[in-house]
Amino acid sequence: MQFNQWRHVSNFLSLAGLRTERLSSLVTRKLHGLSGTRVVTINNLSFNYPKLEVLSRSIMATAGDSETKGFRIGLVQMDVTEYKNYNLSVATSLIKEAVAGGAKVVALPECFNSPYGIQHFKEFAEKVPGGVSSMLMSALAADFKVYIIAGSVPELGDDGKLYNTCLIFGPKGELLGKHRKIHLFDIDVPGKIRFQESEVLTGGNSLTIVETEWCKIGVGICYDMRFPELAQIYRQKGCDLLVYPGAFNMTTGPAHWKLLQQARALDNQVYVATISPARNEKAGYVAWGHSMVVNPWGAVVVEAEEEQKVVFADIDLAYMQQVRSQIPVSTQKRTDLYQLASSKDA
Repeated sequence: MQFNQWRHVSNFLSLAGLRTERLSSLVTRKLHGLSGTRVVTINNLSFNYPKLEVLSRSIMATAGDSETKGFRIGLVQMDVTEYKNYNLSVATSLIKEAVAGGAKVVALPECFNSPYGIQHFKEFAEKVPGGVSSMLMSALAADFKVYIIAGSVPELGDDGKLYNTCLIFGPKGELLGKHRKIHLFDIDVPGKIRFQESEVLTGGNSLTIVETEWCKIGVGICYDMRFPELAQIYRQKGCDLLVYPGAFNMTTGPAHWKLLQQARALDNQVYVATISPARNEKAGYVAWGHSMVVNPWGAVVVEAEEEQKVVFADIDLAYMQQVRSQIPVSTQKRTDLYQLASSKDA
């Protein structure tokens, strides 16, 4: 890292109440009993944050109803810059905030460690798992004992190809799932926006479902949300929550972002969560923002605006079952006339 970049990271961490230090080992963890902080050091950069015990009272005070009925999800809508380590420090701080707010599942935006743009993917690409971003997310999930749906990062595959990839970690830091964006974002709206992910990225070839103690979660990335078949298959396979890290822009965002989420939620009677980067008008690609959760009735439970913010929603599985019993479309399908099948298992 160049000196100026390191200085920017250090300045941010100081403002955020975090500290940095250079260490020689690739990954180390230290407990500071007196200060009540934990240090995770990856690739010579340390990320400091309170131990879980320090946050426990806040979590107990803000958690929702009985965990048997559901859980709280925290959506991290964060500013993303051209400095990877700075982005990781921001993500660390906001994950800490989400945990303090009672989130049991924390979700990050698409390309949370990198600017979104075909010119950036190769530069920011890393092995997953094994790269600095995934190693940090695993450590945070384990230390905070939460599920982390780690948005997406540019992945350098073993085959030398680049992918847009989301990793999902469990509360022991274990890797539960790896979703490579299936549908690449290739659009051309004359006079407004042209974007061709396929110029540098390769699409994934598998569905991704992870199991938690509350429900199954189906994962897609951004453009994946436009394809209703994916959501329908996730529902058929027992998912009650669909999570889409995404980076819609200032053309597609106001037109389709909320509409697509409501359609996926209403059609399948599931919760849908979407997580966007915060809006930066000076960026080469300007994200719409407006991270949100939509319930099985199609109503918006929570919606951020455009700035950096963590927002929360309680996933009420009892309410979901109530909606399904009132309008039982899943048992009314005419499978004698039509069926939807997946060519690959999740």
